Amino acid sequence: MSKIVKTLTIVTAVAAAVSTFTTSASAAGKEKCYGVALAGENGCAAGPGTSCAGTSKADYQGNAWTLVAAGTCAGIELPAEMSGGKMRMGSLEPLMRDIPA
Repeated sequence: MSKIVKTLTIVTAVAAAVSTFTTSASAAGKEKCYGVALAGENGCAAGPGTSCAGTSKADYQGNAWTLVAAGTCAGIELPAEMSGGKMRMGSLEPLMRDIPA
């Protein structure tokens, strides 16, 4: 292997390792919270009919998530639901509410 190829291989490996560490560090102290994102402001994969970030169709869509500070999901204040005035709550698991038809 030439010296240039070896150098490029090492530089690529180091860049990949730094990128992985940086991504993990930025998500540290965060958790996925379902049912709290506004329409179009979710993280990736908000269930059927959506593909990735920003594709949720309804505010507080139960199967759409966003990253929040760890330990705060259930305490996020949300508007009351339309039927019966039942309060919406965030969840660490997908919810079956406010999902567009």
